[in-house]
Amino acid sequence: MTSKRHIMAEGAAPPPATARYSHAVEAGGWLYVTGQLPVNPDDPAGPLPEGIAAQTEMAFRNLEIILGASGYAFTDTVFARIFLSDFDRDYADMNAVFHRYFDDESQMPSRTTVGVAKLGRDALVEIDLVLFRGG
Repeated sequence: MTSKRHIMAEGAAPPPATARYSHAVEAGGWLYVTGQLPVNPDDPAGPLPEGIAAQTEMAFRNLEIILGASGYAFTDTVFARIFLSDFDRDYADMNAVFHRYFDDESQMPSRTTVGVAKLGRDALVEIDLVLFRGG
């Protein structure tokens, strides 16, 4: 039987009081990272950054903290799921930030990007990842 490890990453934006979840769960070499909003981990109750590029960077900052605490790296990503509250307006600028974190054309993760009606805290973006590191 495969064991699970639940990760709460010190330094990443904490879950809001109304939501209970782990930042990530590892099982059998797979890491499932909870969707990250662009919440500043240094000021979780503070305002979200202005604009899609800054919000995407902040979401990736949280993801990076969680991956570091988990012992994984962006290069272990097999799947990314991105939610945009205004797909047509924000896709290109979000994508430019995404490609700074995933820049190796031969190692791109699979991905779904969808437009949604609303995200928590009126965010413009939310990103979750699935990673794998074989033994």
